[in-house]
Amino acid sequence: MSNYYVRMEAAWLVRDVEDANDAIGVAISEAGKRLNEADLEYVDMDVGITTCPACGEGLDAAFVAADTALVGLALELEIFDAESEEHASRIATSEVGGALRNVPLKVIETVQTESEEEEAAGA
Repeated sequence: MSNYYVRMEAAWLVRDVEDANDAIGVAISEAGKRLNEADLEYVDMDVGITTCPACGEGLDAAFVAADTALVGLALELEIFDAESEEHASRIATSEVGGALRNVPLKVIETVQTESEEEEAAGA
């Protein structure tokens, strides 16, 4: 059994906002509240980054039209004692998806980390 670091993205819809900064604040607040209510304080969350097609620069993943925004959130968590990368991805999706119902989620990256036993053996 190994430990894995899982990065995910979520698409959060925010209504009645004037600009992208307001939308980002509301999305992080609402998602954080739902994660905390589900005792998932260990999930790190930030606004996602998207690349500008014209200049290639990184931009906050928030799009506002008609006072409604779609905000991309980056979620990160560590999964302990999973059998494989796929198993760790399924566990992460299940945990986060339970708290963020009806929010589209996608696993971006799953990386194996050293377990505490491996770290102790290496020391």
